[in-house]
Amino acid sequence: MALTEQELQTLSYEPDVSGHFGDYGGRYVSETLMAALNDLDQNYHMLKNDAEFQREFDADLATFVGRPSPLYHAERWSKQIGGAQIYFKREDLNHTGAHKINNTIGQALLAKYSGKPRVIAETGAGQHGVATAAVAARLGLQCVIYMGADDIQRQSPNVYRMKLLGATVVPVDSGSRTLKDALSEAMRDWVTNVDDTFYIIGTVAGPAPYPQLVRDFNAVVGREVKWQSKEVFGKYPDALVACVGGGSNAIGLFYPFLPDTEVAIYGVEAAGRGLSTKEHAAPLCSGRPGVLHGAKTYLMDTADGQIAHTHSVSAGLDYPGVGPEHAYLKDIGRVKYVGATDDEALSAFHEVSCVEGIIPALETAHALAYTKILAANMSSDQTVVCNMSGRGDKDIFTVAKIEGISLT
Repeated sequence: MALTEQELQTLSYEPDVSGHFGDYGGRYVSETLMAALNDLDQNYHMLKNDAEFQREFDADLATFVGRPSPLYHAERWSKQIGGAQIYFKREDLNHTGAHKINNTIGQALLAKYSGKPRVIAETGAGQHGVATAAVAARLGLQCVIYMGADDIQRQSPNVYRMKLLGATVVPVDSGSRTLKDALSEAMRDWVTNVDDTFYIIGTVAGPAPYPQLVRDFNAVVGREVKWQSKEVFGKYPDALVACVGGGSNAIGLFYPFLPDTEVAIYGVEAAGRGLSTKEHAAPLCSGRPGVLHGAKTYLMDTADGQIAHTHSVSAGLDYPGVGPEHAYLKDIGRVKYVGATDDEALSAFHEVSCVEGIIPALETAHALAYTKILAANMSSDQTVVCNMSGRGDKDIFTVAKIEGISLT
């Protein structure tokens, strides 16, 4: 049930001791993983306040990732739309091309400090896989990436990048052959190899403490926007917008602003071919609560309770669930979740490329599509910050194929 503004201001927005955000989250996993999750929880809460760990994490963000990322005024696009001033948080300029590197550095350091020589990860659009492979190479860790067979086809540049960085890429042919199945396969690997393997999860989903630790590592995005917005335009943004698949880029931007109720927050899911169809990936807009990949959250399922197949033009949003904190934020009304269709995302992809000279990831293009609608209904003295969560190099072959253009 939605809370009042006064009630929202008094919340801590932290999970309870069992990893629940309200009714969502927790640990719905086999006994085999409980000890590993307990150890991870203890190690994380010890190391997050450890001066040496934090120094190493901050140094990597500065010198390996290249933080802080700029807050860029999309001046021509703002003028063309004719409403609010639009700013992009340029996570696409990070090393490896997306926000994913913020989180993977943190988790890889946890693996190092925990004495785990092997890391595994799942990936959809490939950005998390590339980021994991890059950090593993830097730290000398063995790296295995699980990726849906369909995603391997539509994200071939990122597959090659992972292999160049020394990772083993394992195709997943089961189920929908996309992100959901890659995550399932990675969890099976972890159960089998829990003694020497650290699972670097790619989003704020999964069993506790993953939703919290992934959020905390990526919250550097929102913390930077807080001071950058004061420097660049003298106040906090009037609105924040980010795309939501599992939800890590979004929660990284949103989390530091949650107590600031004067800032409106919007999460944009993949509406695919329309929310009225079954061909989308928007559990917060059109799903219901259930358990997926070790946590209670909103998900998409069939009438008989099976996880539904999803569709999105963007591999990174093609997932039937969402992080449990997003489920909680939806229920209490702090964040409004909306959808953008394939066609709307493709239109925004082309428009921002041509008007601002920035080719966005197809995931990001969903957020841009809604930003356009939102900004058009605001005044010119208001500001919207959209998280430019990734660059679109990886998607040019997908877009060209959709539009019947040969690149050979």
